[in-house]
Amino acid sequence: MRFIDTHCHFDFPPFVDDATGSIALAAQSGVERIIVPSVDASRFERVSQLAQQHDALYAALGLHPINIAEHNDAHLGDLERWLQTPDTKRVAIGEIGLDLYMNDAQFGKQTRLLDAQLKLAKQYDLPVILHSRRTHDQLAMHLRRHNLPRRGVVHGFAGSQQQAERFIQLGYAIGVGGTITYERASKTRNTIANLPLASLLLETDAPDMPLQGFQGQPNRPERARNVFDVLCQIRSEPPEIIADALWHNSLSLFALPA
Repeated sequence: MRFIDTHCHFDFPPFVDDATGSIALAAQSGVERIIVPSVDASRFERVSQLAQQHDALYAALGLHPINIAEHNDAHLGDLERWLQTPDTKRVAIGEIGLDLYMNDAQFGKQTRLLDAQLKLAKQYDLPVILHSRRTHDQLAMHLRRHNLPRRGVVHGFAGSQQQAERFIQLGYAIGVGGTITYERASKTRNTIANLPLASLLLETDAPDMPLQGFQGQPNRPERARNVFDVLCQIRSEPPEIIADALWHNSLSLFALPA
């Protein structure tokens, strides 16, 4: 079985210090491809370079809401300039979205930057990689308004089944990550167990979101296999069917070469 980690911040330590070794380690667990979303304009070049230098890596460019204090309109201009240059290894706009969990959320600025990036996604015909904490309903409203042709994925989903189904009805995939490895996360586990398999993607959010049993350690892309193993425990389909669906869902959404 082979896997795609659809969300790994590979431009951060510990991976960036040993990219070749980290890619090889992931491959040993069947993780053959890794999508690397950026978090701010200062990382666009690094993420793009990593994707060009390594066959296994693909880039996404975007302004993460967690860094809202750092973003400005000039960074939106930077993003559009990068998008104007064709790049076969650039597969999405992300990580973008909304976040009401942090202090000083500057939510008005968040929504303005989100709308601008959703417009760019439509203009350049790219899917989006979406961050959402305590903002699922607001995010769904923005997605409905923009009606992107390529849609995207709500990554690291930990909301209710009703919220997940609303995103799926809008055409968006749901990112399945380390949250499901915690038995106490019963709401998320039950939700993921009952969603359509055709709407799920596999991810780690490494080096963040450590899995059960790895708390206190940087998360790693090879642990997408651990997430998969737990997914197989909570769903009814055979592992081979689940793995095949996750693989093809990822190829389809991000237009990756087969």
